[in-house]
Amino acid sequence: MALRVGVVGGGQLARMMIAPAVELGVELRVLAEEEGMSASLAATAVGDYRDAETVLAFARDVDVVTFDHEHVPQDVLQTLVDAGIPVHPGPHALRFAQDKLQMRARLQEIGMPQPEWAAVTGREELQAFLDGHGGSAVVKTPRGGYDGKGVRVVHTATEADDWFAALAEDGRGGALLAEELVDFSRELAQQIARRPSGEVRAYPVVETVQRDGVCAEVIAPAPRSSGRMADVAARIGIGIAEGLDVTGMLAVELFETTDERLLVNELAMRPHNSGHWSQDGGVTSQFEQHLRAVLDLPLGDPEPRSEWSVMVNILGGPAEGALEDRFATAMAAHPMAKVHTYGKAPRPGRKVGHVNVAGEDLDEAVYQARAAASVFLD
Repeated sequence: MALRVGVVGGGQLARMMIAPAVELGVELRVLAEEEGMSASLAATAVGDYRDAETVLAFARDVDVVTFDHEHVPQDVLQTLVDAGIPVHPGPHALRFAQDKLQMRARLQEIGMPQPEWAAVTGREELQAFLDGHGGSAVVKTPRGGYDGKGVRVVHTATEADDWFAALAEDGRGGALLAEELVDFSRELAQQIARRPSGEVRAYPVVETVQRDGVCAEVIAPAPRSSGRMADVAARIGIGIAEGLDVTGMLAVELFETTDERLLVNELAMRPHNSGHWSQDGGVTSQFEQHLRAVLDLPLGDPEPRSEWSVMVNILGGPAEGALEDRFATAMAAHPMAKVHTYGKAPRPGRKVGHVNVAGEDLDEAVYQARAAASVFLD
């Protein structure tokens, strides 16, 4: 009988697990939020991931449950665990990806380098943090933010009044996360794969380029990252994976500061945009690796196949028509490019696909990836 992996969430990350599942002979089942989502090819159920009975009914017929996103509530996750269903990553780890305040506190406990931070419950506490950090800070909502949402740079405490008001209105109290405004030269990402029995593999650290809070490009490995930097990034990633007991894929987003330190920005406990390059540029793609890890199978080689791999996101898509209308033009002009689309309708700012190019010349790979992706934009 085939191994069965249940994925909660029907987005593009679940979609990109389908091909390696087929290749491995793994039966992939997806609980999608609604009909017609990116992973509809593998959607065996449609329902609310916030409803314990819905998720439990889905999970009873699989060998392990994993996720397309980190938003499944803790009580739902605990229901699965109590029913004896293997969940990877488990709720005890996922809570650190769900709540940035808990993440910062835990990273501090295990000695990970990170920006100076504080939990602030009102205007006065935020002002005190601003006064102690040069009059500027990054303020984040602890839960739910991604792709630049729930994050703002503030210079006066009143700029977060609406978020404090929202906290007061929900009746549960709570705090916002205030962080120092880091003087960084670039952003990096370190991916780690870890299986329940403890085997760990580190991918090469990559450079990520953000535009409007959204990842736009990735270069693997990060230029000027051999030697000490690569070792430090890998140690940070492995330390977090083991310290938080993460199983599956972990992405650690990092700042490289202007004085050449690495600081942890955020975490994702699933395949991640920074690892899409591995589909075509790695010996083992992050999506195959995630399936191996959650099934507790031996992990694959994370090394690159080529000197360089470049990933460029297709953000928004064409103003008229579908992405596939542009396939012939992109493929004829850029035969090196590997085009991946998500089955999503074009919309301004939306991630609707990405392009990978691998090769021995970085400038050429960057050019080809950008040019191929641009075919799908107006």
